[in-house]
Amino acid sequence: MEKIWLKSYPPGIPAEIDVNEFASLADVFSRGVRQFADRIAYVNMGKTITYAELDRRSAQFAGYLQGELKLPRGARVALMMPNLLQYPIAMFGALRAGYTVVNVNPLYTARELEHQLGDSGADTIVIVENFARTLEDVLQRLQVRNVVVTSLGELLGFPKGMLVDFVVRHVKKMVPSWKIPGYVRFSEALATGGRHPLQAVEIGHDDVAYLQYTGGTTGVAKGAVLTHGNIIANLQQAHAWIKPYLRKEGEIIITALPLYHIFSLTANCLTFFKVGAMNVLITNPRDIPGFVKELAKYRFTAITGVNTLFNALLNNEDFSKLDFSSLHITLGGGMAVQQAVAEKWRRVTGRPLVEAYGLTETSPAVTINPLDLPQFNHSIGLPVSSTEVSIRGDNGEEVPLGQPGELCVRGPQVTRGYWQRPEETANAFTADGFLRTGDVATIDERGFVRIVDRKKDMILVSGFNVFPNEVEDVIAGHPGVLEVAAVGVPDERTGEAVKVFVVRKDPALTKEDIVAHCRTNLTAYKVPHLVEFREELPKTNVGKILRRLLRDGQA
Repeated sequence: MEKIWLKSYPPGIPAEIDVNEFASLADVFSRGVRQFADRIAYVNMGKTITYAELDRRSAQFAGYLQGELKLPRGARVALMMPNLLQYPIAMFGALRAGYTVVNVNPLYTARELEHQLGDSGADTIVIVENFARTLEDVLQRLQVRNVVVTSLGELLGFPKGMLVDFVVRHVKKMVPSWKIPGYVRFSEALATGGRHPLQAVEIGHDDVAYLQYTGGTTGVAKGAVLTHGNIIANLQQAHAWIKPYLRKEGEIIITALPLYHIFSLTANCLTFFKVGAMNVLITNPRDIPGFVKELAKYRFTAITGVNTLFNALLNNEDFSKLDFSSLHITLGGGMAVQQAVAEKWRRVTGRPLVEAYGLTETSPAVTINPLDLPQFNHSIGLPVSSTEVSIRGDNGEEVPLGQPGELCVRGPQVTRGYWQRPEETANAFTADGFLRTGDVATIDERGFVRIVDRKKDMILVSGFNVFPNEVEDVIAGHPGVLEVAAVGVPDERTGEAVKVFVVRKDPALTKEDIVAHCRTNLTAYKVPHLVEFREELPKTNVGKILRRLLRDGQA
């Protein structure tokens, strides 16, 4: 379709980006560490690392992979850890040496871990000791030959690192016993790698940077192949969007979402690296009081997150006492941002909560709202530079403006397919090369895209489509509600009925209160037939509510 969204771009945003400015992510890295050598690149639990130090340590890790392990070009290196300084060191080291990074969720079960390591063909893994027992359980059935183990406190220095590890191991007992013959400690790998100078490797746009696994919540996880060119394109697209708003004195970005997730990886770890920001890594964002105490230490300028994270912060009484005078970028993604949360965020911080949209398969950004959005608009924003979107019906034809259809995407940030899955790759694309997102969306005459819902989550009540996002958004606006999820359940009379799962903020809240609120704001067939109160809702590692588990009675 015609790029009608270009006329709505904020001033200074280009229609196209230059994907050829950088040859590879190694090129992005080398320019960044030269330009910002003395700046703090990452900080975690009070320990800082400068761009120059990151250059040195990642070169050591690269030397370990190349010189000590003698991994062949293109080998897959798995990283299984929360947000720690070890992550950017290992990740950039692997990329600089010409290897492919396989990001692994530390909370995986043995079954999930075995599938991902086996499917990717990773033969080297860097893992935090807290999860080593899971690896031990499956290691004999895998081709993983090299295991590098680290701890939460390993790079924090003496005595803090020793204290952190003592508490984690012996007080909180968060490290199950494990035994992996031949493993190497992370600090030992760096020391050994320092004796092997980094060998220059020619890396291009077509080389694979990441195997980023997706689809694990709906079926067998599959690896989206993200090349250096894909990620560079998205870095350029994201940078173009935020560049007019960047501060000369430098940015301080809060990274609470895990770096192994594509949103945090690209938006926080890489995009803000490119502009010389200080990246504050939060290891355990689920500890909201501890998270807020950490926020109080910095005059942060930017923060990303998902709706549930922002909601949890807003419901902490100390959060509103923070200094938000430097904050100018708040970006929400990963799941729909609810109006009630966005409006409360603006009241508390004085800044807008801007919604964006992306997929693992698109590196991830597809659309984003203007960063100075005057008010919540129920939209995921405008397609980013050099991106095409098309709203298509079940027949594959584009639907008229304003009508719902499947959102399809084409651009330089879009994956070329799934790792060793040609059939699934073919099914994911239209004949003219657009990626099928599986999301139902509309686009208006100004080019703003609105997600109606996931196709598979749509509820059919007496032949009428009910989109869970709409029901959830309405219920979240009730002052007595903390969290909500809506699903479809079988019903003899209507085929399906709407059921909602609610976490109360007000203990006195009743089913009748919910239904009455919905009847005021929703058409009758959209009003929940069933209301179930829960103490908590099942979520993914980044806080996205798992409707599927609720719908199937698995949680």
